[in-house]
Amino acid sequence: MSNTRIERDSMGQLQVPAEALYGAQTQRAVENFPISHQRMPRQFIRALLLAKAAAAQANLELEQISEGQSRAIVSAVKDLLASDYMAHFPVDIFQTGSGTSTNMNANEVIATLATRVMGEEVNPNDHVNCGQSSNDIIPTTIHVSAALALHEQLLPALAHLVRVTEHKAEQVHAFVKTGRTHLMDAMPVRMSQVLNGWSQQIRANVEHLQGLQPSLQSLAQGGTAVGTGINAHPEFSARFSRQLSTLTGVQFAPGKNLFALIGSQDTAVAVSGQLKVTAVSLMKIANDLRWMNSGPLAGLGEIELEALQPGSSIMPGKVNPVIPEATAMVAAQVIGNDATITVAGQSGNFELNVMLPIIAQNLLSSIELLANSSRLLADKAIASFKVNESKLKEALSRNPILVTALNPIIGYQKSRRNRQDRLQAGPSGH
Repeated sequence: MSNTRIERDSMGQLQVPAEALYGAQTQRAVENFPISHQRMPRQFIRALLLAKAAAAQANLELEQISEGQSRAIVSAVKDLLASDYMAHFPVDIFQTGSGTSTNMNANEVIATLATRVMGEEVNPNDHVNCGQSSNDIIPTTIHVSAALALHEQLLPALAHLVRVTEHKAEQVHAFVKTGRTHLMDAMPVRMSQVLNGWSQQIRANVEHLQGLQPSLQSLAQGGTAVGTGINAHPEFSARFSRQLSTLTGVQFAPGKNLFALIGSQDTAVAVSGQLKVTAVSLMKIANDLRWMNSGPLAGLGEIELEALQPGSSIMPGKVNPVIPEATAMVAAQVIGNDATITVAGQSGNFELNVMLPIIAQNLLSSIELLANSSRLLADKAIASFKVNESKLKEALSRNPILVTALNPIIGYQKSRRNRQDRLQAGPSGH
C-alpha cells in the first residue's frame, strides 16, 4: 500500500502523505519552507480553528453556506480541538508573510474532516473559507490568540505574583535593611517597602495590559483581501464577532477601520511593547533577589533563596539563584521578541502587513514565557526566601549614612564631616 496519495490544486498535482488530513497547498508549503522546523504556536492554531467555526455559524445565519456544511465544519473544529491537533499543522513559521499557507492548512484539514461528517464534499475555499481572506483571518487570529493568552495565561499569572509578593511583604515587614542607590549604601528601608515596590510595578503592568485588551478585541474580520470586504456579506463582520464571542467567552467586535487592521499591526506592536515593560520589571525584581541573596560569605547575604538544585559541577555545596536567573533570561528573550515585532510591524506595505507569522509567533511566545516565569518567580523565589536578620542588623549598625537624618538639625556640611569621621574610625569606632 502506498504511503502517499495524489492531490491537486491550481498549480497541478503532487504527492501528499496518505494519512494527512491536509491537501496540496499545505504540502507545497511544507516543501517550500523547510527553514526552522518551528510550527505556528498552539494558541494561534486554536484561535484560528475557533475563528473558522465562528465563520461557519455566521455564514449559515447569512445563508452563504448550507446548514449541513456549517454543522460539519463546526463538528470538525470540535473534533480537532479535542485531539492533538498540532499534528495536522506542519507549516513552518517562516512562510508567506500573509500566513496564507497556515490559513489553507486549516481550510484543508477542516474540509477533510467536515466532508467525512457530511458524506459529501465540503470545499476548503468555497465553504470553510467562505467570506474570508488570509489577509483578514490571519490578522484576526493574531488579535484573538493574544487576547485569549492574556486573559487565560498572563494576567492571572501576574495577579498571582502580586498576591504572593504582597503576602510576603506582610511577613517581612518587621525587618529593616540598608537601602542602596548606585549599589552604594543609602538610607534604611523596610523589607516590606522593597517588596511592595515590586508589587506596584507588576500592578502597573497589569493595568496597562488590560488597557490594551479592547484594541486586541477589535477585529479585522470582514475586510477580506484589501479591507473593502469584497466577497463577504455586509453583515458578516458583526455576525462573526458575535459568534466568536460566544465560543470564547471574550467580547470581540468588528474593527472601526478594517483597512488599518489589515494594513498595519500597530496593536500587536503596542502589546509587545507593554510585554517588554513587564519583562523589564521582572528583570529588576530578579536582579534585586540575586543581589540580596549574594554570598553566603563575601556577598550581601541579606536573604537566602530556597535551594532548588546543586549549583556547580566542580564546586561542592554551591547553590545558585536559578529562578531569578531563569527569569532574567526570559526578560532578555521578550525584549528580543519585541525588537522582532517592531521590525515586522514596519512591513505594512500598502494594504497588507507581510510579516504576520513571526508577529504571531513572537507575541505569543512572550506572553507564555512571562506567564510561566511569573508563577515560578512567585512560588519558588519570593514566597520561600528567608531573611538573614543578623546580617541586616550588622550592616545597619555600621552604616554612617544614617547621619542624613540629622541634616535638618545640624546641616549638610556637619553631617558630611560626621559621616567621614565614622568611616575613618572603622566598624568599631565611636
